[in-house]
Amino acid sequence: MAEMSQRTVETVQRWLNDHHVDEETKAELRGIETDPQELEERFYRDLEFGTGGLRGIIGAGSNRMNKYTVGRATQGFAQFILKQHQGSGQPSVVIAHDSRHFSPEFALEAALVLAGNGIAAKLYPSLRSTPQLSYSVRYLNASAGIVITASHNPPEYNGYKVYNAEGGQLVPDEAEQVISLIQEVDSFAAVKKLTREEAEQQGLLVWLGDDEDEAFINTVSGLSVNRERIASSLSDDFRIVFTPLHGTGNQPVRRVLEGIGFKHVHVVEEQEQPDADFSSVKSPNPEEREAFTLAMKLGEQVDADILIGTDPDADRMGAVVKNRDGEYVVLTGNQSGAIMIHYLLSQLKEAGKLPQNGAVIKTIVTSEMGAVIAEHYGAAVLNTLTGFKYIGEKMTQFENNGQHTFLFGYEESYGYLAGNYARDKDAVLASMLICEAAAYYKGQGKTLYDVLQELYEQFGYFLEGLESRTLKGKNGIAQIQGIMSDWRSNPPQELGSAVVEKVLDYAEGLDGLPKENVLKYMLSDGSWFCLRPSGTEPKIKVYFAVRGASSEEAKQKLKDLSSIVMARVDA
Repeated sequence: MAEMSQRTVETVQRWLNDHHVDEETKAELRGIETDPQELEERFYRDLEFGTGGLRGIIGAGSNRMNKYTVGRATQGFAQFILKQHQGSGQPSVVIAHDSRHFSPEFALEAALVLAGNGIAAKLYPSLRSTPQLSYSVRYLNASAGIVITASHNPPEYNGYKVYNAEGGQLVPDEAEQVISLIQEVDSFAAVKKLTREEAEQQGLLVWLGDDEDEAFINTVSGLSVNRERIASSLSDDFRIVFTPLHGTGNQPVRRVLEGIGFKHVHVVEEQEQPDADFSSVKSPNPEEREAFTLAMKLGEQVDADILIGTDPDADRMGAVVKNRDGEYVVLTGNQSGAIMIHYLLSQLKEAGKLPQNGAVIKTIVTSEMGAVIAEHYGAAVLNTLTGFKYIGEKMTQFENNGQHTFLFGYEESYGYLAGNYARDKDAVLASMLICEAAAYYKGQGKTLYDVLQELYEQFGYFLEGLESRTLKGKNGIAQIQGIMSDWRSNPPQELGSAVVEKVLDYAEGLDGLPKENVLKYMLSDGSWFCLRPSGTEPKIKVYFAVRGASSEEAKQKLKDLSSIVMARVDA
């Protein structure tokens, strides 16, 4: 015990002595009482509630995801909701969950704590996607939302994301209020909770289902821009392979694709059903080529035109298309975004439906290629910090002030949205749009790879890269802080033949954006790179972007820039 901090020693004993903590949890802690390092990792702090909520490894401990940390967070969130809705009737919260370990249990725990605070919990009984949760908050005029998910993290993780009344993840000022209220919950005895029977009898636990599902599917399907052509002819010989990667995307993606007229949607059987262990992949992340191994195999068998994959909570979508040699290549998030912007805006323009005040929103680490394409069609482009909550916040501002009509929002990490129905990225909508684009261009004798090359030739060869370093635990946090401190206090003057012309330190709150620990370096040759600690994972991410006159030039510029920067990061 000598290796543990005093906080850990005291907190472990408090859990073991608390009659609110069940015997199963106490037995788990007793089983590791001879492992001070493990106890320190589990108890050296409270699991941090960031702007996205909670995310962590499942297990007993204050720094772990369990029903006690979920209950405490929900008690604080309940206090926030009650303060926001004083004198305006009974508040309500929509709750959804994904396919991870303990997701149903954590969702019910949150619902019963809300009910204990007099807040109606509207709970989906089985797995639903994160974008459907965002939509449902708006559709049901709820006060807030909660989704239990850890997105594409490894199987040992789970998470708890909270949403405001607009259906968006909390922005920093809202999150800070919730964090303050959670910190006031100083014991498990302070967590108010009803039993399931009590909550149902009092009308404080309401189960959602088919009606809400139908509304979501119909809303997404209604955003198709070529639905009649898809149904009539474009899909006759067009083949899609889809993998939900054991998550929530299986039903909604298939329903939308088949509903707008696609006749040949082949699902990867080994990855079709929910599986909390994601046993067929190293990582259930459509950003990684390995996640598409089985999809590519099926694609070859059925001669698929496009492969699509969604992450476990179906907010991210990845796509794979054939190149000119007939080989499958994985599109980056930036490339898919650029293609969808081009398709969507060109079709709206052709139909005479492109609004004069249209706007595209992207993040500061997203490629400029989509921005250049959007501006070509007369749309304004706005930048936000990383995180779809900021895109959602801008959308709500447009809705309130009428300054712009929202057309499309996206981030390089495979998150996309069109339409005002939600305030979070939606892989269901993105799956529909990119398949529709692929079918449309096939009708012109082109693949999406061909379309991408045409865009490069017209607008320039934009190329991006991402490197990340995972640094886990207490020491990892200190390492990440040290890297950011080093680059902040000793900025480079030049990298290779390019001079560093500007350093953007977003910790100072640039361009009216919230303060965030992000550094971006603008170079004299038009390239840039950006350092950003992840807000949801124990990682530091380094983003790179270049623009060349040819594919070869862009590749060489990216290789040179990445090697120079990462040599210093790793040192």
